[in-house]
Amino acid sequence: MSHRATLTPQMLQYAEKFDDRGDIRWLPYLMYFHAADHRSEVVNTDRLGFRMSHGPDGQVAAPGGPLPEGPVRLLAGSSTAFGIGAGSDRHTLPSALWSRHAPSVPWLNFAGRSHNSAQELLLFTLYRHLLPKVDEIVLFSGFNNLGLSRLPASVRGDHGAFFNCNDFYGQMEELRARHRKASGGFGRFGGRRQAAPEPADTAVPELAEQIDLASELTLRHLDSWRLLAEGMGAKLTFVLQPLATWVREEPAPQEKLIFEELDRISNFGEVYGDISAMSAREAYSKELQVGCERMGVRYLDLNPVIADAIGKDDWLFVDRIHFTDEGHDLVAGLLARQLGLS
Repeated sequence: MSHRATLTPQMLQYAEKFDDRGDIRWLPYLMYFHAADHRSEVVNTDRLGFRMSHGPDGQVAAPGGPLPEGPVRLLAGSSTAFGIGAGSDRHTLPSALWSRHAPSVPWLNFAGRSHNSAQELLLFTLYRHLLPKVDEIVLFSGFNNLGLSRLPASVRGDHGAFFNCNDFYGQMEELRARHRKASGGFGRFGGRRQAAPEPADTAVPELAEQIDLASELTLRHLDSWRLLAEGMGAKLTFVLQPLATWVREEPAPQEKLIFEELDRISNFGEVYGDISAMSAREAYSKELQVGCERMGVRYLDLNPVIADAIGKDDWLFVDRIHFTDEGHDLVAGLLARQLGLS
């Protein structure tokens, strides 16, 4: 049996419905979101696909219901905020905050797995009307935009690339090709159709440009979050999410086994090698911090905070970006203390 299956058996349940290689639920506007009304020992979602969060006295809440009367706090972001890696809903960041580390106000899980900053913002604008009064919004994000900034300009467009975008554009081009073939080369009114497009640019931007692209996009969308939060009377914080290689150079023993196994079946090093370096995190964090200060949004880079709080053998990650149950609990506690949440 593999180290991953032995050490993190819960990941098998995420693979079925909550993985890019699994059964993706495609949606208009958002492109994709989690399976709705999903039930398992590991993951449970509401009627819309939001993950359930748990409170200190057995309460359960989600944006699609059940909802507390209010006020509430939101943890938004992508898969780390959603809780990929947690052994159950009770061990995600929103649940750890609500049940143990900052329980004075209920926390809702408002995250979307594999979302970029545009999708995170759109998810909030589409479902904000369901919420009671919101006191606090913590946007726990940052890595996906940086990872996606490596893709060529032809797929980044005006609002950034998204995961599975190559599949999307490839399928669209196949559809156009079938239409061209079926029409014999002529359009609806007899005019000759456009020829197939030239191959798209595939050049990968240099690291400095990737950081600039990701920072600009993240801050642009964060400014819209700021306007929405101000209108709701909610406090907004942007947290640069942790990455295993941004926290420490040498992984814990269990992490080392898992990472080596994952590297044999994926191309993480090839795809993310340069942006996973400590120096890349420092440059990216500096740009985000300056932008947040300029717009008056509280900013926190959790990576050095975690690095100062752990020992060399503390096992935090199930892969390079998602936490174990103990990792979720540690990070939730650090987050609550750093932000002064009760």
